[in-house]
Amino acid sequence: MRGENTDENLSREGPGAQGPAPRLARAQPVGRIPDPALHHLPADLDLMSGARRPRRAKVYAHRGSSGLFPEHTRAAYMRALDEGADGIEIDVHLTRDGEVICFHDPLVGRTTDGHGAVADLTLAQMRRLDVHSWKTPRLPGEYGRPAEQLMTFQELLELLADAGRDVGLAVELKHPSPYGHQLEEKVLQALLRSGWDPETSLMPGRATPPGNSEGRPGRVPQVDVSFMSFYPGSLQHLADMVPAEKLCALFDLVTAQQVTRRLQHLKLSFAVRPVVSAVMRGAARDAEALVWNSQVGLAGPGMHYVRERRADVKAWLARGLGLRVWTVDELDDVELLLALGVQEMTTNFPARVIAAVSAPGQEAGSVPSLVS
Repeated sequence: MRGENTDENLSREGPGAQGPAPRLARAQPVGRIPDPALHHLPADLDLMSGARRPRRAKVYAHRGSSGLFPEHTRAAYMRALDEGADGIEIDVHLTRDGEVICFHDPLVGRTTDGHGAVADLTLAQMRRLDVHSWKTPRLPGEYGRPAEQLMTFQELLELLADAGRDVGLAVELKHPSPYGHQLEEKVLQALLRSGWDPETSLMPGRATPPGNSEGRPGRVPQVDVSFMSFYPGSLQHLADMVPAEKLCALFDLVTAQQVTRRLQHLKLSFAVRPVVSAVMRGAARDAEALVWNSQVGLAGPGMHYVRERRADVKAWLARGLGLRVWTVDELDDVELLLALGVQEMTTNFPARVIAAVSAPGQEAGSVPSLVS
């Protein structure tokens, strides 16, 4: 994707590097969902009402409520909170000028109307991209204006602090990054500015307003922060400041399809495929080793791994480890994980999974739950 007048030609001297801001090249519009202007929601995903029912597992919204709204947008995050998700899962990258933003891919082309690498663009350039029309050209007004959809990490912390209830935040550090561990350092700095306590990994929210049904008036809710990565070096870098029980090693069985996806933007990918495959398998083994050696307190296997390696999952649970499995969108998978005793599930459809893990016809506290 390199060529004249593209943003991939920006300097990579490091976050904060100064220089001329070239014109942001525009790619052709990405395909859109047919006529989603009014964004009609499936009946089973309409917002639930009434008392919260006990849940047999915690439910994390994968990139927000990304099955309904564009991933990593204000709309997706706000919808997940409205649906009652126990936590939000996010991915973070550093921009060229050192800002931490919530974004999944290293390249912007899949989910915006631009192209180039996130690491080559400033925050101002990222702000000018359309991050929602690829999925939902017209968003409900209560979920923010189009210009507010791209969110920095700091903005997300403020949104969660205003949630009015306890909420989890699972931060995935995306590697490889051209800026190395500056990514982790910038994330920690933002958290510390927001009152995060490294000893407990809790960040105070704002006091619950009177009449809020989720908590006692005047009580200060907490944002429970955990850190995840497929790159073991990221978690090892964080280990000096973050409690092990708040570190989650991500991994899955490496398939040929996954290797192909990793190589899809590279020239001469056939030549480097064996090397990339070996690196991916090595990273997965190293991540598993962090779990087996109790260097992290959370195992984050993919659903495919759980299906194929149930004995390992049972062994980790027997040792008292926490499991946060991704991406759980099918009822059969929810039932399997509940049967195994998995404590946390990450899903694109939090409302559906919440319904599946909730005890029917019971109010919170009336039946045993795997989640405190």
